[in-house]
Amino acid sequence: MLEFYPQIKSAHILAVALSGSLFALRGLGVLLGMRWPLWAPVRYLSYAIDTVLLTAALMLLTILPGAMFANGWLTVKLVLVVVYIVLGVFALKRGRTRGRKALFYLLALLAFLAVVGIARMHHPWGWLLPYLA
Repeated sequence: MLEFYPQIKSAHILAVALSGSLFALRGLGVLLGMRWPLWAPVRYLSYAIDTVLLTAALMLLTILPGAMFANGWLTVKLVLVVVYIVLGVFALKRGRTRGRKALFYLLALLAFLAVVGIARMHHPWGWLLPYLA
């Protein structure tokens, strides 16, 4: 399966970009009082993209060596993905007020950016790493 690593990684990166973009658009739509972000076809599109994302991630995990967990970046990334999902649920549905939804939306976007930074830098500090050296 190692020979398919570049294609799987590309699919994973594309799914990350699509998932994050769709969440950003849906969250903005919710904050503006629009109905389309919660329509079934939009939700199903989100589920489909996230399924591809998770499948590619699991495939990459099986290809890469176990030493990837040694420096902790992947563990931190996975924890932040869970945080991002929970914040996203509150931003789109569970937030009781528009202000709380906006706060959860902003925090979810920050968590998403942190996950991307950790993935790009292969380090738990992500985007902050250059400033810590």
